Amino acid sequence: MHIEQLSHWSGELGREMRLNRYGHNGMPIVVFPSSGGTHSEYYDFGMIDVCKDYIESGKVQFFTLTSIDSESWLHESKPAHDRALTHEAYDRYVISEAIPYIKHKTGWFDPMMTTGCSLGAYHALNFLLRHPDVFQTTVALSGVYDVRYFVGDYGNDHLVYENSPSDYIWNQNDAWFMDRYRSADIIICTGLGDWEQDGLPSYFTLKEAFEEKQIPAWFDEWGKDVSHDWIWWRRQMPYYLEKLFY
Repeated sequence: MHIEQLSHWSGELGREMRLNRYGHNGMPIVVFPSSGGTHSEYYDFGMIDVCKDYIESGKVQFFTLTSIDSESWLHESKPAHDRALTHEAYDRYVISEAIPYIKHKTGWFDPMMTTGCSLGAYHALNFLLRHPDVFQTTVALSGVYDVRYFVGDYGNDHLVYENSPSDYIWNQNDAWFMDRYRSADIIICTGLGDWEQDGLPSYFTLKEAFEEKQIPAWFDEWGKDVSHDWIWWRRQMPYYLEKLFY
């Protein structure tokens, strides 16, 4: 398997940003880490290994990003608006710096895929919904999609609202976005077991909104034995890759 440990300067964030590449060809899959995770987390927890058949056959290649969640949504002493401002800087980094860098490395100029587990799943879905011209496929595993989970009641703060998928999706009626949502491959998965309860309210809210707005997506609930843990995410990711890249 082709592996590269990469780093590039982010003017948006004012620092070097590290990322790893796994694979030599195929659709780039942009991976966002879980809470407190690093750009190496996906490899360290065996996710790359369970996806190796798709990587080595050249169907996909993974780019595992660094997050700044500890400075944004997880920074509990920051006001909600300031956390959203920090996340907006990360959004600009991903779209205006990381994605062009990945395009340069791969020669891939079509829409890409996102994925992530836990907090990474939130990012995976949020980035697709906000930038459906850049991303047209996502596999979001065990996410929380209501930003109140991180910041509490955010009142009328529009910047926070714009990063809370289970809120803003209800008011998204723009034809440009809706056409792209309806042509995307969106997979949102949750278990029903231990430590999954925090994400279930926003999961079912999203499911209701997608159905009402006639956005085709696969909302997939696994059993009550399926917990919020890597042992299940290692089973789920190759299962969905098989459906997407058979």
